[in-house]
Amino acid sequence: MKKLWILCFTILTVALLSACGSSDASNADGETVKVKIGVNGSDGAQWPILKEKAAKEGIEIELIEFQDYTLPNNALAQGEVDLNAFQHFSFLAQYVNESGEDLVPIGSTVFAPLGIYSEKIKDVSEIKEGDKIAIPDDPSNQARALRLLESAGLITLTDDFGLFGDPSKIAENPLNLEIIPMQAQQTPRVLPDVAASIINNGIAGQAGFSPAEDPIFKESGDDANIYPYVNLIAARAEDKDNEVYKRIVELYQEEDIEQAILDDTNGGSYLVKLSQEEIEKVFEDLKEQNK
Repeated sequence: MKKLWILCFTILTVALLSACGSSDASNADGETVKVKIGVNGSDGAQWPILKEKAAKEGIEIELIEFQDYTLPNNALAQGEVDLNAFQHFSFLAQYVNESGEDLVPIGSTVFAPLGIYSEKIKDVSEIKEGDKIAIPDDPSNQARALRLLESAGLITLTDDFGLFGDPSKIAENPLNLEIIPMQAQQTPRVLPDVAASIINNGIAGQAGFSPAEDPIFKESGDDANIYPYVNLIAARAEDKDNEVYKRIVELYQEEDIEQAILDDTNGGSYLVKLSQEEIEKVFEDLKEQNK
């Protein structure tokens, strides 16, 4: 009987140790949680790292790639994805106000400076009278592009320009530049036809540019006003306290992801870690300004 008891105890111990040593990804209930994240470009070096880390905690991340900036938020609102990670605070605030959908930021990710690119000139000082400048046409990035032109000394904007001003809010245009708004994805393609083009960081990378090295002028990370343009992870408001989603944000903000972003973009983008209080304040302020 004693031998039988020892044998049973040994079998039970081995079984327990085997279970504890299992590498299968599972949550506390022993089941894998699948999370779909909508993205606009999934080739960033951070994504394989994030997926691997999440899998060890029982979270299976599936990236759903969209080719247009208008689609990931619609997909999130309609429940086709669980989260998305492609936009900055200003873009989401505008979408929420215009659509009425209840989406919220649950974490900050990267700041990707907007740049002025050209195939014809090496410095913004070479831009001349009547030159054509292409800019993104979605309201938040259009306003951001115009502010970049102002920072470059090419135009002056009105005092009431705000976060969503358009070319009608240009107070001074001494070179009579022809500023041409267009779909963001088109801005790299028109470079042969314009003096310069303002291109979103991610789109520039997809077009083969180095966002760290190729712009002839770009936003400064030292500017205290960059928060509206910090990228984020968004969820439906009903899921803002979801523990799995919050854990994905925490994993994204760890040092290995931070280093991967710096290495992958050659310093062109970097991680920004905002507290929940900062996230809520920035977002609410932007929604109010966009009313």
